[in-house]
Amino acid sequence: MDTDTGHSAVRILVVDDFEPWRQHIRSMLQSQPELRVVAEVADGLEAVQKALELKPDLILLDVGLPNLSGIEAANRIRQVVPGARIIFLTQNSNQGVVRAALNTGAQGYILKTDAGRELFTAVAEVLAGKKFVSRGIEQADSGEIGRF
Repeated sequence: MDTDTGHSAVRILVVDDFEPWRQHIRSMLQSQPELRVVAEVADGLEAVQKALELKPDLILLDVGLPNLSGIEAANRIRQVVPGARIIFLTQNSNQGVVRAALNTGAQGYILKTDAGRELFTAVAEVLAGKKFVSRGIEQADSGEIGRF
């Protein structure tokens, strides 16, 4: 328990198959005392297992993962840890993929190229119960995806 705020840290699971990227994200997140990375995993099946085991508050999830796609992992995580919030953090800006990802019940979608500018904003908004979609995503289908 953080005695300064009276709240415990937000527990985060980072899921990406590229280890240097996971380390970069961990480093960014851990610069904020209220955020704590509890685990990092490299594939979708591990993501589901770790989510069930650790019950994190927030999961940062890539779309393109080995063994089980990020979208399928999100669907399974929603079943086993329905209270976890999910933000997709990926390089995939395809409208169909964005729509499929958000249809899992995920609260956010950030492009990796925008993570430096948007990660903390997205985390704050999602933890506050809002939705967040990267500004870098083309708004061709703004009625479907839009800025919530």
